[in-house]
Amino acid sequence: MEFWESRRVLVTGAGGFLGRSLVHALEARGAGALLAPSSARLDLRERDAVRAYLAHEKPDLIVHLAAVVGGIGANLEHPGLFFFENAIMGVQLIEEARRAGIGKLVCLGTICAYPRLTPVPFKEEDLWNGYPEETNAPYGLAKKMLLVQLRAYREEYGFPGIYLLPVNLYGPGDHFDLESSHVIPAMIRKFLEAHESGAREVVLWGDGSPTREFLYVEDAAEGILAAAERYDGADPVNLGSGDEISIRDLAALVARETGFGGAVRWDSSRPNGQPRRKLDVTRAEQLFGWHSRVSLTDGLRRTIDWYRGHAGTV
Repeated sequence: MEFWESRRVLVTGAGGFLGRSLVHALEARGAGALLAPSSARLDLRERDAVRAYLAHEKPDLIVHLAAVVGGIGANLEHPGLFFFENAIMGVQLIEEARRAGIGKLVCLGTICAYPRLTPVPFKEEDLWNGYPEETNAPYGLAKKMLLVQLRAYREEYGFPGIYLLPVNLYGPGDHFDLESSHVIPAMIRKFLEAHESGAREVVLWGDGSPTREFLYVEDAAEGILAAAERYDGADPVNLGSGDEISIRDLAALVARETGFGGAVRWDSSRPNGQPRRKLDVTRAEQLFGWHSRVSLTDGLRRTIDWYRGHAGTV
């Protein structure tokens, strides 16, 4: 609490899924001032706008969450957009933060930056051992370049920027649009709608064999704040639960929790994405004493309950 009471904190992407949870956590900590501009108020793609905003608002600490994101389908449809906008927003913000003398910048990367065939569990030192999975490589590489920038700026200018690698997030307030959502909200919506309509089957992408790790959004927010408070190193740090589940088993779990009793048909003409994802999360525990707390089953129940109350509005 004492750490945050004296700080003016800028959160980019504050209106997004993770951003809303982070803002809530900062409010609970009594941040001295919380700056949460919309993209209309602060367009990170416009360098002059970033420079003017930082000069006027004078934040002490920046948490950079803003990103253009989506599931496999969105990444395949918009690879150029995902690369350019994610790269330009981060590059310009970091440069202008350095020029403005900002006290600290926390940059969120992505697990999509890891090579396609990274040994499991993913260790931070494996980040450069290959090319990312092709379906989301432009997005992953754009975000990974921000790690390069932060390391270079630390070396040349002593700029205090840190880089965190969150695993797939989920929770209340997620995006449930089937054209752009990630796997958990897409499954929740499909299974609930099938249950309510009496449909006998749900169609899911791929063959169900890939594995994923998921982190409840409130746990992610707590990890970011713990790193901001207690970590100041050049090395990237994974944020995850450390638990791995196959997409097939995840589908069975979501079906059970939503009450859907029909069949699942796997559309193997659709891409699976990366074969496995599971993080080594020991560095976060060692460096700033953070670990996840919400189990996947509990997190899914909370998310499903939230969506039941908001279906049709999200």
